[in-house]
Amino acid sequence: MAGPALVVGVDVGNSTTEACAAEVGDGGGPDRLASSLTPTTGVKGTPANAAGVVTAVRRALEAAGRSATTAVDTVLLNEATPVISGLAMETISETIITESTMIGHNPETPGGEGLGVGTTVALAELGDVTDRDGPVVVVVGAGADFDDVAHALNRAVEQGVDVVAAVLHGDDAVLVANRLARPVPVVDEVAAVDRVPLGMLAAVEVAPPGRTIRTLSDSYGLASTFSLDAEQTRQVSPVARALAGTRSAVVVRTPEGDVTDRRIPVGTLTVSGSTRSIDVGVDEGAEAIMAAIGRVAPLQDVAGEPGTHVGGMLAAVRDTMVDVTGQPAAEIRIRDVLAVDTMVPVTVQGGLAGEVSRENAVALAAMVRTSRSRMQAVADEVAEALGCDVRIGGVEGEVAVRGALTTPGSAVPIAIVDMGGGSTDAALLDRDGQTWAVHVAGAGELVTKLIDSELGLDDREAAESVKRHPLAKVESFFHVRHEDGSVQFFDEALPPYVFGRVVTVTPEGLVPVPVRRPVEAVRTVRREAKRRVFVVNALRALTQVAPQGSLRLLGSVVLLGGSALDFEIPAMVADALAPHGVVCGIGNVHGTEGPRNAVAAGLVDAHVAALVAP
Repeated sequence: MAGPALVVGVDVGNSTTEACAAEVGDGGGPDRLASSLTPTTGVKGTPANAAGVVTAVRRALEAAGRSATTAVDTVLLNEATPVISGLAMETISETIITESTMIGHNPETPGGEGLGVGTTVALAELGDVTDRDGPVVVVVGAGADFDDVAHALNRAVEQGVDVVAAVLHGDDAVLVANRLARPVPVVDEVAAVDRVPLGMLAAVEVAPPGRTIRTLSDSYGLASTFSLDAEQTRQVSPVARALAGTRSAVVVRTPEGDVTDRRIPVGTLTVSGSTRSIDVGVDEGAEAIMAAIGRVAPLQDVAGEPGTHVGGMLAAVRDTMVDVTGQPAAEIRIRDVLAVDTMVPVTVQGGLAGEVSRENAVALAAMVRTSRSRMQAVADEVAEALGCDVRIGGVEGEVAVRGALTTPGSAVPIAIVDMGGGSTDAALLDRDGQTWAVHVAGAGELVTKLIDSELGLDDREAAESVKRHPLAKVESFFHVRHEDGSVQFFDEALPPYVFGRVVTVTPEGLVPVPVRRPVEAVRTVRREAKRRVFVVNALRALTQVAPQGSLRLLGSVVLLGGSALDFEIPAMVADALAPHGVVCGIGNVHGTEGPRNAVAAGLVDAHVAALVAP
């Protein structure tokens, strides 16, 4: 080689495209100049990637202090085989209320506290009730003034009526409760209050601030309240489950009413290996699905039952691959599936106040990997745009390990886990220079979907913020309590819209989370979602590349990718690997880049190694 050459390694990923610019001299190692990061254009491994590659190269040159017209000798591209991931969420159980049975809900501000059990009576008929009629629960329709309601309840109590609770249509529970001479539990915001059955036994429970109900959220508490036998107790157990964790509840039990907790047929997956195929129902849960996949390993394909959500999701993944690769649909195969058991909030069918029950569900991530790469088309477009030699430099797993070896303290044998947006990749480089790599479905996008669904956010940006940032509770206009229990004070008042809210602590400030659950519950959902995706996938991917399938033979594992920058995922993966005696940590490519840029840097190093090889 005559004089130093300017070489740029480019890693085209599912979400981002990374570049590493370096000067390579005669017989010497690369002199790394700078790196860059830009969003990937198009689906990974398709001609649409060219624009992102050109942008990444130019940004790396700019970071290195080179002009945009600087001549680049060689651009090295990874062998970016397209990987398409799809997600499906299937609810597999459902609480249904029929006839006139009602389960109560959890308004923002119920009034009073305690448990009241009595016969339901309309406010307009309260004057006809006597002390001989026993305890009553007053049902207040729409349009009633809170002051008039409180006055009517107080007058009834003065006349000897045993008013034990009230159910309101409007948002007036606190206003009514504060005006009662004898405090009773009051639940409001019951939208269909006109459908509350009258003359029936009802129970109203409101817990003190900061507490949750105990009697009506327990199956045997309901049995004691309504004098139920064993079969009736079994029947109302879905009610107790739906009310768990709420501060208030109303339950009206009528002879005609019925509460059922039914399984929903959600379709069947057919998992196929090289020698056998197994049918497994999605409603059997994630453990059964993953066990079936393990029994047919190595997985060759997965098909979903036509006409179901699962079947539609898998078909969409195949269709997308056909569009971006031009490969015939008959040649498309799903190479991996990750199933995760979860709980999602579902509106109770037949409820009167928009009640929500946390129901069983299964989340699925499927991955298609094709053997037909179109990176040569990308290389041709980049060569024309930059006027330089463009080469496809190597398979991701092999060059990523080489890039990870630039992490201070690392040595062969070494394994990597690259945690991305759609898939989790693992690779192993042994002492003989042999490399093994595997790609498994499920990564950051699945975690975001789990958080979004389990918290009932219906807001991807909010779910992404919960995933990426620590939580806190704004307890006053001048202080917050972080999820670790520490308290932070502020010199200036916080914005009114965050007061009393659970927030994410972002570099831009406090962002409210649209959820009514406590910090601890949101934190648990976030950590469990990460554990069930990243920890599970890291272990199963590493097991596939480990010698003899034993994690104890790995030695060391370097974590790479954008998710390795997460504030808690690396520690969770390291904790899971610790019992196997594995040294695990976050990669620091070239001692400066952190867990990013490993493939791009590895491409340059592999290029240099090829130049000096005899």
